[in-house]
Amino acid sequence: MSGESLYLRLRGLRFHLRCWGAEEAPLLVYCHGWLDTTATFADVGERLGQRFRVVALDQRGYGYSEWPVDGYWFPDYVADLETLLDRLSPEQPVRLAGHSMGGQVASLYAGLRPARVSKLAVLDSLFLPDMPAGSAPRRFNRWLDQLKAPERGKTYASFEELAARVRKQHPQLSEERALFVARGWGAAGSDGRIRLLADPKHRLDMPSLYRNAESMEIWKGITAPTLFLDAGASAFVKVISPEEKAARRACFRDQREAVIADAGHMLHFDAPEATAQALLDFF
Repeated sequence: MSGESLYLRLRGLRFHLRCWGAEEAPLLVYCHGWLDTTATFADVGERLGQRFRVVALDQRGYGYSEWPVDGYWFPDYVADLETLLDRLSPEQPVRLAGHSMGGQVASLYAGLRPARVSKLAVLDSLFLPDMPAGSAPRRFNRWLDQLKAPERGKTYASFEELAARVRKQHPQLSEERALFVARGWGAAGSDGRIRLLADPKHRLDMPSLYRNAESMEIWKGITAPTLFLDAGASAFVKVISPEEKAARRACFRDQREAVIADAGHMLHFDAPEATAQALLDFF
């Protein structure tokens, strides 16, 4: 995988960063999505690196960043991002982009710390459905049960076997592109088998509920011009209603939309050239 690897210790964990572009170029920070890694952003990162210093963060428990012992709580992703920006750009606001889960992280940060973000790009994101209070007992009980029987990460005999699984999830990918993704999502263990670079604890049903009203109040604080870069063939397009989507985006005071028509949800490796060009045009 391309890109320069760097490691930083942030909030007690060792984090892996994948970087492109000259160190003196304007900074652009990228946050990947759930069960993804920075490696699959490589094609976009290389193109953006012609104009910017691109720093992509392997979120806690993903890629080559450390796994916390006690699981994953969403506010930690936001705190990790702030600590990273304190290190990379303590005085100047940054360009910030995030895909899927990373878009939720980036947008919340931009609303909480508006002076720290000059421009924001949200890639096929902000589709989490609201969770009613009535679902709390079931979700909490399920989490307690899951802790007693933790999930073990699946392994694969080869990257080619993992790539075949990737193509089942993303059938539009060629064998070559699926293998690219497989090499970004996996690594060979001491036994030679390929393990996923994601802590199995990410699949736990955490007891905390997503309350969209809270996110909307935070988004109202965003001052950065915002690009919503949507994937036209995304599986998430129908998760929330058009009315709910419009209400969420109305919280962003300076926003525009662009669509990559034939791309699936993982538009950064599904349509990297178009994704990179849309980001270059915006940033």
